[in-house]
Amino acid sequence: MGEVTVGGTLDRRAVVASLLQGRKDLLVVSGLGSASYDVMAAGDHDNNYYLWAAMGSAMTVGLGLASARPDHSVLVITGDGESLMGFGALATIALRCPPNLTIAVLDNGHFGETGMQISHAGRGIELDAVAAACGFPRTARITTMENVAALRESAVARIGLTLATIKIKPENLPRALPPRDGVYIKNRFRAALGYQPI
Repeated sequence: MGEVTVGGTLDRRAVVASLLQGRKDLLVVSGLGSASYDVMAAGDHDNNYYLWAAMGSAMTVGLGLASARPDHSVLVITGDGESLMGFGALATIALRCPPNLTIAVLDNGHFGETGMQISHAGRGIELDAVAAACGFPRTARITTMENVAALRESAVARIGLTLATIKIKPENLPRALPPRDGVYIKNRFRAALGYQPI
C-alpha cells in the first residue's frame, strides 16, 4: 500500500462539462470545493445543489435526494478527498441501493482544498473497489472521455446504483464560485422541484 498512484490524465472541467451535457432534469449534488467550482464552470442551474461547509456529505445528500425523488436521476459529483471524509456512507448507500443514483468521484489523488497533499486515493485506495466490496451493483474506473459520456448516459437512464472513479489530472484551476448563500441555494433547488421555500 506504500506505492503512490496519483490521479490520472483527464481534464476535470472537460469531464464535468461532459457529465452535464444535455442534462434536462438531472439533479446534481456537488461536493465541497473543486467539484462545486467545476459544476459552476459548466453552467449554473436551478437543479444544482452546491455544498458549502459540509465536507464528506455529498454522497449522503445524494442518497436522501434519490430516495425522496425516485422520478429523477440524481448525480453526485465530488472529489476523492471529500468522498474519503464520508467513507462509511458507501455501505449505507449500497444497502439502500437507489437505482436513480450515480456517484462520480473526481479522483486526482490529492486533497485539493488544503494544499494538494496526497490523499488516501493517491496512495492506492480505489473508491470504486471499496464501493464494489460494499455491494454497489455497478462500479467503474474511468480513464477516457468516451467512458465519461457513457456514464452520463447511464445516469440519465437510471439503470442502477453506480459509483465511478474518474481519474483526473492533479491541478488547481481558477475557481468558478457558485452562490454561497445556503438558504438561497436550498430554496432555489426546492422551487425547481415544485416545493415551497422554507
